[in-house]
Amino acid sequence: MKKSKHELLAPAGDFPSLIAARDFGADAVYFGLKEFNMRDSAKNFELKDLEKINQICITKSKKIKKYLTLNTIIYDSEIKAIEKIIKQVKNKVDAIICWDLSIIRLCKKYKIPFHISTQASVSNTESALFYKKLGAERIILARELNLSQIKKISRIIPIEIFIHGAMCVSESGRCFTSQFIQNRSANRGQCTHPCRRSWQVRDEEGNELKLENSRVMSAKDLCTLPFIEKLKQAGISAFKIEGRNRGADYVANVTKIYREAIDNKLTQKRIEELTEQLKKSYNRGFSSGFYLKLPTSDDFSKSEDGEQKETKQVIGRVEKYWPKIQVAAIKIFSGKLKIGDEIYIRGDETGIKRIQIESMQINHKPVKEVGKGEVGIKVPECRKGDEVYLIKRK
Repeated sequence: MKKSKHELLAPAGDFPSLIAARDFGADAVYFGLKEFNMRDSAKNFELKDLEKINQICITKSKKIKKYLTLNTIIYDSEIKAIEKIIKQVKNKVDAIICWDLSIIRLCKKYKIPFHISTQASVSNTESALFYKKLGAERIILARELNLSQIKKISRIIPIEIFIHGAMCVSESGRCFTSQFIQNRSANRGQCTHPCRRSWQVRDEEGNELKLENSRVMSAKDLCTLPFIEKLKQAGISAFKIEGRNRGADYVANVTKIYREAIDNKLTQKRIEELTEQLKKSYNRGFSSGFYLKLPTSDDFSKSEDGEQKETKQVIGRVEKYWPKIQVAAIKIFSGKLKIGDEIYIRGDETGIKRIQIESMQINHKPVKEVGKGEVGIKVPECRKGDEVYLIKRK
């Protein structure tokens, strides 16, 4: 199969997610350090992790590109720390995702490629020309654009768009609600997502309005799978999956599905099948965003805990693994396992693996069900200390 002209870019909030992105078809990953990125609550990485990240991203078949996010607003007191980081990541990442002009200046000073973050809200050709003249190699467009507008900007400079994941009710994520309510700035990567809560409307006299949907600010998740062919014809260079705060199971599932969609022209039946698979991962319902039409009230979620069809519960950990016979000793400390159950095994070296249990043994004797204690299960390669999750269907 020939290489796609569209780069598939997956999120990496920790090592398991990074490995999942690699294993399930990403061409590139984006990640943040402990500071100065828009997903402050993700596990993130440290400067000392860059060598390991590089090793993970080099495979026998390809070299996965690495993009570092330094995309928050920056204060004067932080310039020296930012410059130190930029000097240390030179030649260790393929580009820096940013939008603050101080970081752009430092990227140019140290000759590091940079992509303009969606936080810059680039939504027209004049803005695109401005950043191109500054030296940007790519622009991640504002989320409030339709396909016709995207096509025009794509003639100016290589562009990147989001194709799946969480959306913000505020313009390209530049929201102040979290700052006002809890002094946690979304523009510093610390958003507490008050928009996802249920709200009431009350005037000064105590009169209340009954809302048909009390989650009036909670946008559904973006899902472009049903119209991915239109995106492939819109001059877009890179397709980006949102989700650095989501688990490795989400990264694996979504990356795998969009890899297939980008590399192939899907039948309507296959799109429907893959959409059902997407629904297994955490979501608040699906929306087409601004790409096809302006959002309506139907594009806001009514869900409190998400609409995903599967959840996971941590039930144990790997105590030992015998690679020759591909068997793990798993200590169950919560819940029960039985033949036919599906589990995730997750670890910093393993990534994420989904397994259906076909056989189990205790003291070399087959068992059909096990509670607390240690059990032997035939599984693909994993490692001591890996977490084990039971997959549950809603």
